[in-house]
Amino acid sequence: MRLRVHPVDNLNIVDLKPLITPNQLRQILPLTEKLSESVAASRDVIKNVILRKDDRMLAIVGPCSLHDTQSSLEYAARLSELSKKVSDKVVVVMRAYFEKPRTTIGWKGMLYDPYLDGSYDIAEGLRRARSILIEITKLGLPTATEVLDPIVPQYITDLIGWAAIGARTTESQIHRQMASGLSMPIGFKNSTDGSLYVAAQAISAANNKHSFFGINSDGRIVVAETKGNKCAHFVLRGGSNGPNYASEHIAFAETLLNKKGINTGIVVDCSHANSNKDYTKQATSLRNVMEQKKNGNLSIVGIMLESFLEAGNQSINKDNREIKYGLSITDECIGWQETEQLVTEMANSL
Repeated sequence: MRLRVHPVDNLNIVDLKPLITPNQLRQILPLTEKLSESVAASRDVIKNVILRKDDRMLAIVGPCSLHDTQSSLEYAARLSELSKKVSDKVVVVMRAYFEKPRTTIGWKGMLYDPYLDGSYDIAEGLRRARSILIEITKLGLPTATEVLDPIVPQYITDLIGWAAIGARTTESQIHRQMASGLSMPIGFKNSTDGSLYVAAQAISAANNKHSFFGINSDGRIVVAETKGNKCAHFVLRGGSNGPNYASEHIAFAETLLNKKGINTGIVVDCSHANSNKDYTKQATSLRNVMEQKKNGNLSIVGIMLESFLEAGNQSINKDNREIKYGLSITDECIGWQETEQLVTEMANSL
């Protein structure tokens, strides 16, 4: 009797498309010796700031997400010039976010949908992301990104100076393990409800060794064994109960770190819930943080600003030719003029 085998696998999969391997992409868009020196140097500087061995402040500044190569590189060129003017007091790092976490649905970022039309040409997204990172690094500007998909790091993180684990994934075991093996300082954002406990646990977990499933640069499934990331740290971004950048919130974060024997500093995200999702209030958050620094706070080591060429944001239209140049298509951002003013003001206050 012939046995009937019922289909039980991949029932909701439409297609499984082969993807370029990390090594193949790196051969097409290589990290030169000069670029590798630049990345290594920027990581050392950022690490020293996070560990409070360098008394400068981090300013992690840039668009909520990158969606267009030309406007991204124009912004990078301006930020590079600004960085040189304040480098004695502020270490400027450019936000280069290619992945966007979604609570439900929406545009997931350049890496997934580079043409903004739902075509999901991920191979092209990877190519664009790596190409942009190379051009930014050539300017001598360190880059920052959120690491969302565990497969992505092998493709681009050799060009990243600072990374974040977002509020939605800080609680994830997969992301904590991944962070323990990443080569750059990594910030854990507090959860969306504003709780700091989850991020404190994540920092402690990332400090330690782990073994987990991953891929290598040839795209082969491997067991990754890590030694722990000692530069994991807090990123306070506010929550559903409001901002959490005030001195009492900073003091509570310090207490949590001290209890776990963790000596890293604290970065404050001036956007998101710390500005009540109103980009015009990022300046208020920043000035409060800088006032705390003036009053002797040693724990705060950096800030984040969402900033682009133009202020505000826009929705993606059906006709992508109508998208305004230099204007965010995700969260609202402050414009370039205010960015320059606030970073300069920050440097002067130090």
